[in-house]
Amino acid sequence: MLSRNRAVSALSEKSNQPINAKVTRISSSSLEAGKKAYRWNRENYSRNRRRFDIWFFVLTLLFKLWLEGKKWSYIGGYTEEKKKARRQARAVWIRESLLELGPTFIKVGQLFSTRADIFPSEYVEELSKLQDRVPAFDYEQVAAIVKEDLGKSVEQLFASFDPTPLAAASLGQVHKAQLHSGETVVVKVQRPGLKKLFTIDLAILKWIARYFQNHPRWGKGRDWIGIYDECCRILWEEADYLNEGRNADTFRRNFQTYERVRVPRVYWRYTSLRVLTLEFVPGIKVSHHEALDAAGVDRSIIARLGAETYLQQLLYDGFFHADPHPGNLAVSPEGQLIFYDFGMMGRIQGNVKDNLMETLFGIAEKSGDRVLNSLVKLGALAPVEDTSAVRRSIQYMLDNFMDEPFEEQSVAEISDDLYEIAYNNPFRFPATFTFVMRAFSTLEGVGKTLDPEFNFMAVAQPYAMELMNSNGYDNNKTLFDEIGRQAASMSSTALGLPRRLEETIDKLEKGDLRLRVRSIESDRILRRMSGIQLGTNYSLLIAAFTISATILVVNELITLAVIMALAASASAFAWIRLLKRLDRWDRM
Repeated sequence: MLSRNRAVSALSEKSNQPINAKVTRISSSSLEAGKKAYRWNRENYSRNRRRFDIWFFVLTLLFKLWLEGKKWSYIGGYTEEKKKARRQARAVWIRESLLELGPTFIKVGQLFSTRADIFPSEYVEELSKLQDRVPAFDYEQVAAIVKEDLGKSVEQLFASFDPTPLAAASLGQVHKAQLHSGETVVVKVQRPGLKKLFTIDLAILKWIARYFQNHPRWGKGRDWIGIYDECCRILWEEADYLNEGRNADTFRRNFQTYERVRVPRVYWRYTSLRVLTLEFVPGIKVSHHEALDAAGVDRSIIARLGAETYLQQLLYDGFFHADPHPGNLAVSPEGQLIFYDFGMMGRIQGNVKDNLMETLFGIAEKSGDRVLNSLVKLGALAPVEDTSAVRRSIQYMLDNFMDEPFEEQSVAEISDDLYEIAYNNPFRFPATFTFVMRAFSTLEGVGKTLDPEFNFMAVAQPYAMELMNSNGYDNNKTLFDEIGRQAASMSSTALGLPRRLEETIDKLEKGDLRLRVRSIESDRILRRMSGIQLGTNYSLLIAAFTISATILVVNELITLAVIMALAASASAFAWIRLLKRLDRWDRM
């Protein structure tokens, strides 16, 4: 056993094992080389320069978004392929720009990578690649923060402290140390000036969120202010290491009876708002298959264990790890699954569980109305006057994509279908829901790399059935049960009809009920009249600019004449475009 542990330890070092951090070990030379890469990492980085950098990015992005819809901006003519290629290039540019802008925007980008219900697939795919590997800060700053927060110097607190960080992330960096009692620990120290950076950045982001919320096209069906508030909450929670310590303790208690799960212990005596000291728990990353095989670990068991532990968190504990990517999961020499990094955690409230169960019942019965109503209660669907389009989309999905057995379906495919329906519809999935779906998809991907035969839904099936049966759902209900349910539904509708009629009449009397009548022919005539009036204005401008150009040429003011001629040409171009648009409207 001892020799096996040594072999695993050696393999762990060789394979860049995770050390209670989001990123892997990086060399001191690469840390030093990266210090000059980002302006925000400089000591003399001013507030005004920060504001300029952010606003330059925002205005450039708005210009690029505006340009996307202009067909004349495409060289060689507009095509859907060119539009898609331009969007893909812009997604890459956004990812690189967020990395340049630093911690706040890196975290916001990572959060947005879960929102496929709001952003195009190209953006989500690129933002999911966003890694927060950033330059480390100096040991002198580390020592100053430790002394300021813990009240004693590094030398007084620790028997040894490695000045070279094991890893550096956007919010902080990790150092290996040893306590005077002989225990090996890792010390996570927050990046200096982080709160100042957050305060500046979030103030600007709030203005941007308001702009997008009020935008006639980008604000429709989107709760940008709500998304901003959610981002603020998550960012400040991640910057609070006391909160992360509490999360780690809660998570550790939830799995204290599970011998196959290992969670690092928090050393509260050496922990503060900006310093977090954890037990040093080495392991092999779940993505390093050769090291796992060499250590004699059964990868299929680890894949299943990862899925089971997450279902336990989600369905029973109501407290789950919101970022279970391969960097946060490792395997100990004894085959235990190790969890790292508890800054981003999710909680499922009781009413959310009830509404999720209602959604599951609706899916099991293929009832579009039941699923729709449960999604409204969840806050995943904005209550709008006309939900017929969304109801048809949900029913179509239930009828066409739910025919396969539960255990043969893919989480990634189901989430893609959900996000496809949600995009450009009045959906606004709660952050908890998107975290769960991303975690499911990530775990399914990790499981398949560990074991090609792994199926997350097959593991989840007994949990889902047990939960549904405990809440009163019978998978084997008879024809009479179904008739009884429908009869109860009809009687409920019939009994509620007088009340609904009374409410409608009451609204009519108070003037709260509004009727909207649309005449297509009248709309067409009014649109054409408006177009003709605009065309008349263009004609007057063309005539005025042409006459002005002629007069200037006669007086040999050639430069001004050219300017007037260009203005006349621009007006003529706009007039021709208007004529084509009027013709297209008539054909429609």
